Amino acid sequence: METFDVVWPVAYDARCRVNELHRLGMERRVMNRRLIGLVFGAVFMMWTSAAFAQQPPPAPAAEKSKDDKKDDKDKKPEEKIVTSKHTVRIGGQEIKYTATAGTILLKEEDGTPKASIFYMAYTRDDVSDVSQRPIAFTFNGGPGSASVWLHLGAFGPRRVQMGDAGSLLPPPYKLVENESSLLDVSDLVFIDPVSTGYSRAVPGEPAKQFHGIEEDVKSVGEFIRLYATRNKRWSSPKFLAGESYGTTRAAGLSSYMQQRYGMYFNGIILISTILNFETADFNVGNDLPCILYLPTYTAIAWYHKKLPQDLQSQDLTKVIDESRRFAAGEYADALMQGDQLPAAKRTDIAQKVARLTGLSPEYVDRTDLRVEIQRFTKELLRSERRTVGRIDGRFTGIDRDAAGETPEYDPSISAIMGPYAGMLNDYVRNELKFDSDLPYEILTGRVRPWNYAPYENRYVNVAEKLRTAMTENPFLHVFVAKGYYDLATPFFAADYTFDHLGLDPSLRSHLSGAYYETGHMTYVQLASLAKMKQDIAKFIAESWPPSAPAASNKTK
Repeated sequence: METFDVVWPVAYDARCRVNELHRLGMERRVMNRRLIGLVFGAVFMMWTSAAFAQQPPPAPAAEKSKDDKKDDKDKKPEEKIVTSKHTVRIGGQEIKYTATAGTILLKEEDGTPKASIFYMAYTRDDVSDVSQRPIAFTFNGGPGSASVWLHLGAFGPRRVQMGDAGSLLPPPYKLVENESSLLDVSDLVFIDPVSTGYSRAVPGEPAKQFHGIEEDVKSVGEFIRLYATRNKRWSSPKFLAGESYGTTRAAGLSSYMQQRYGMYFNGIILISTILNFETADFNVGNDLPCILYLPTYTAIAWYHKKLPQDLQSQDLTKVIDESRRFAAGEYADALMQGDQLPAAKRTDIAQKVARLTGLSPEYVDRTDLRVEIQRFTKELLRSERRTVGRIDGRFTGIDRDAAGETPEYDPSISAIMGPYAGMLNDYVRNELKFDSDLPYEILTGRVRPWNYAPYENRYVNVAEKLRTAMTENPFLHVFVAKGYYDLATPFFAADYTFDHLGLDPSLRSHLSGAYYETGHMTYVQLASLAKMKQDIAKFIAESWPPSAPAASNKTK
């Protein structure tokens, strides 16, 4: 132990001194290497800097020529037109026709493009004299709707097969021949206003310049002028056909086209009409819609078997007649009295409204005798936990609960959107051979905000424009199609509008129309579609005096 104690400290101290000397030597060598590295790095940097300084600077990227820049900036949209040949059998007659799917550019007079309008047109092939062949310019409404509904539902040579209320067909859907097409009596042009269908403002142009009552009329009117001019149809009997807001557009066009271009039409076909917006706008202080909607409430309640037995057992038209008389008489008088209506009379009116709507007297009383449309669609079938449609009151929907005041959605819109959207997208590409990667805007909000000038701070009313057109063109005829189950544009509201048109008695015979046991889209039910075809074909024939047959009627 003692030896160990003496020897170990001496040996450890010696090893420490050796290790210290070794460490100092290593540090000197490391420092020497770092110094050499720094010197070498400095020399290298000086050499590379000099070398790079002697090299010429890289050439700048080649600039585009002025012509190339101009081409990139001024690339203008081009018109695209695709034609194809088809046949359809209408009324047992085989008709050969040409289908055209394409675009027309709206331009300033200096050639500056503003918008591209998409259209689909059908012209009968066996016509030798187009001056004896009617042509109908057709569109739907919205605003924001493409022309798909009238196109694939009513007038075109192909029709969506979707079933009807209570018997809808499942997807995938298909197209069939439309035996009720108007193509046997008129050529057809279906127009998609700007921002609907494939129609767009050209790049760099604000779309809002086309989104308004007067702006819309001008752009659609310019399209009609261009189409008629390019296709030599100024001498043809000309018709306008519109549905819903499309009737607002048609009334505006009737006056605008006469005054702006001197283009006079033979007839206007209005389906589910709205010319005076006061008739359909439920606002405090405006009792008119309450009166004008009542007969439609009655019709829908009758359809769903919610009326008392004495009414339910009668024919629909008789029940509607009773509702009309009450609405325009006793009911209108009661609403006119407002708070001055005696309590006993109020109770009596509430019971009578309930009788004609299928609602309870208590509910009618709680609405202050004024049943707003959304409340009706929610309340009528509340006990069955169902709602009814606004576009077509025959359709029913299911909400999350039955306690709300208004429906979550419109089941009639949901029922038709899928079949029409699917078939249009399939049809335009596969049958008409028109290719586009743009979304086909069926019913879009891209048109909003909609400019209602010059009708700010008042109700839109274009009925006066129609009266003016019919007065200045005493050969202009108007046909009005109305659906009994339509809560968007009620038939009684259309009747009221035309009864207050102020038309001279000598021209009243130029107004005609018909009622159909359907909703807003009067053609969804096949029986109504067939009837409407007959009614409109007769209207077209009576609205112009042909001097020769428009086409051969021989069956081929």
